[in-house]
Amino acid sequence: MPNASRLRDSTQIVLPREAFEGFESQLDDEFTVTVVPAGDDDCRIIGSPVEIKAVSEFLARRGVTIR
Repeated sequence: MPNASRLRDSTQIVLPREAFEGFESQLDDEFTVTVVPAGDDDCRIIGSPVEIKAVSEFLARRGVTIR
């Protein structure tokens, strides 16, 4: 059985809201992900492991640091 925390890490990205600003419409256009608020200052990007990997690479190329 897969480890729950490892599975969760492969299906979501949590970012500070200010790091994500300006990219939401691009992510909606290019990837099949859902973006939801996560607390007061964060947002959560949720998708399949393949999409999350692609989003991570997309954000990294634009200088966004993933926690």
